[in-house]
Amino acid sequence: MKLAVMMGTLCFATLAVVGCSSKTVDPKEYSGFLKDYSQLKEAKSPSGAEVMRWMDPKFDINKYTSVYIEPSQLYPKPQPTAKIPQQTLNGITSYYDQALKREIGKSLPLATGPGPGVIVVRPAITAVSSKTEGLHAYEVIPIALVAAAVSTASGIRDQETTLATEAVFLDGGSNKVVAQVVRKGTGKPLENDSQVMKASDVKAVIDGWAVDMHQMYLKLKSESK
Repeated sequence: MKLAVMMGTLCFATLAVVGCSSKTVDPKEYSGFLKDYSQLKEAKSPSGAEVMRWMDPKFDINKYTSVYIEPSQLYPKPQPTAKIPQQTLNGITSYYDQALKREIGKSLPLATGPGPGVIVVRPAITAVSSKTEGLHAYEVIPIALVAAAVSTASGIRDQETTLATEAVFLDGGSNKVVAQVVRKGTGKPLENDSQVMKASDVKAVIDGWAVDMHQMYLKLKSESK
C-alpha cells in the first residue's frame, strides 16, 4: 500500500514537468520557439513515435533539391548547472547538427544557406516549464530530469533523462513555414540525482529524431510519385 501511495505521489509531482504517461509534449510545455502551435495534431513518426505535427496541405516535396540545416539552438537559452554543465549543453546541440546532416544528407545535398529550391530545417532543443512548487530548478534547463522509478529494495531513485525538440521547416525561397513538429524522447537513465549528465546520455534520442526526419522525407517523396 505504501509503495502504491509513493508511486502515485511521484507521478503527481512530475506530471507538470513531462507527464507521467504522456509520450508527447504537453501544450503547457511548449517553449514559444514555434510561431503557431494551434494547428499541431497528434501523429505518428515513421518509427511509430508519438509526435505533434503540422504540414501545409499544399506542401510539395518535389520543389526542393537541397536542404539547409540551421545550427540547432537551446530555446529558451538555459543557464548551465552543476548537473548539466555548459559542455553537455554544447555537446547536445553539436550532436543534433551532426545527426541531422548525416541522415537527411543521405537523400538531399546539403546547401550552405537558404534559397529557391532549398528546404530549411530550423531545429531547437526546447525547455520544459513547470508550475509545480519545489520543481523550479527544472524551469531553466532544456532537459527535464524526472524521478522515473523507485527501487523497492534500496529506495534509490533512478533519474530519467527526457529531451524535447521543436523544429520548423521553411521554404528557402519565400521563408514560408511548410511544416512543424514537436516531440520528446527518453535517454539513458542516470544512476542517482548527483550524477552529471553527458551529451552521450541522449545521443540515441537525437539519432532517432534525425532518422525519423529522413524517413519522413523518403515517405513524402514516395507518396508524391
